[in-house]
Amino acid sequence: MSAVMITRKVRKWERLPGKNTFCCDGRVMMARQKGVFYLTMFLIVGTCSLFFAFECPYLAVHLSPAIPVFAAVLFLFVMAMLLRTSFSDPGVLPRALPEEAAFIEMEIEAANGNVPAGQRPPPRIRNVQINNQIVKLKYCYTCKIFRPPRASHCSICDNCVDRFDHHCPWVGNCVGKRNYRYFYLFTLSLSLLTIYIFAFDIVHVVMRSVDKGFLNTLQETPGTVLEVLVCFFTLWSVVGLTGFHTYLISLNQTTNEDIKGSWSGKNRIQNPYSHKNIIKNCCEVLCGPAYPSVLDRRGLMQEDLSNAVTSFAPPSISIPAPQTTKTTAPLIPNEHTPDDAKPSIAASTEKISTHKVKSPSSKEEQPPAPKVPPLASPETDAETSISKDKTY
Repeated sequence: MSAVMITRKVRKWERLPGKNTFCCDGRVMMARQKGVFYLTMFLIVGTCSLFFAFECPYLAVHLSPAIPVFAAVLFLFVMAMLLRTSFSDPGVLPRALPEEAAFIEMEIEAANGNVPAGQRPPPRIRNVQINNQIVKLKYCYTCKIFRPPRASHCSICDNCVDRFDHHCPWVGNCVGKRNYRYFYLFTLSLSLLTIYIFAFDIVHVVMRSVDKGFLNTLQETPGTVLEVLVCFFTLWSVVGLTGFHTYLISLNQTTNEDIKGSWSGKNRIQNPYSHKNIIKNCCEVLCGPAYPSVLDRRGLMQEDLSNAVTSFAPPSISIPAPQTTKTTAPLIPNEHTPDDAKPSIAASTEKISTHKVKSPSSKEEQPPAPKVPPLASPETDAETSISKDKTY
């Protein structure tokens, strides 16, 4: 019975480690926790739907037909930036292969030397120079790599992300090197859309209140009241978030670096990535080249199937050799010879070679049976009786 291994081709995204979900054959990449992302979609689509249903017909007639058109363009741009941020690879770094991880471990052990028992090994870091300044590269124990500058490991997605900014649950994905500009454009356009809807909601209520009164206007347009409440509480958070990221872009700094105080700590280390110019920093972040993904999610790889196909061969039949040794019969019938009294094979062969004992023939063992005369039939009995009568 022989085992045959079968391999099949699979996409690389099907075997990628981490806590991401993929759709559309690996084209869409998101985090597993997508509940808040659906809430974001619901708030944007729901608020805009109420605006197009209640305010736009009235404002298009009494003010300008361009109001709903501009709102629709702004809404489509917001949705495009949201989906682009949520469905794209933020810059996930591939993990080291087993051979690469073993080689890195050997390098670290060779560099650190033999650490005495009971002492803590030195931290696994490497120093690189960027713009005449030393930057430390930290070792990731999960991905088994030295992270590039400005990269960090996301505990929610369980991946190292290049130029990691933060993990945003509102978009359902990490924000990093490859999708940060789309995230910023999303927050900026969402702030404009929120201000736009909130302003024209107030205009709509004021114009109707002049003719019908304020209370009657609120009763006739309940959707407007709901829009005003949603926009009022959303406006401060979205506009504040946009202002904060505008400040970070002007300094060419990430949210992770700002929270940790990487460039504003006690040592007052200056940011080596800043160009000391707001326009240059904004151009690098927002207008820089689009970096390709290093994951190759839709690439093909060979996978060994665990199920083995077996092929059966005809079994070989072994015929046992006839036994040539003789065993001594018990002295008394129905009596077994004890184990101690049983002769060994060597002793039995010696006896056979020295004393050639003739075995009794089958005739002596079985005496011939006596012959029984055949029974006479009734006809023969009658004939014998007639013959006797004639003699007398």
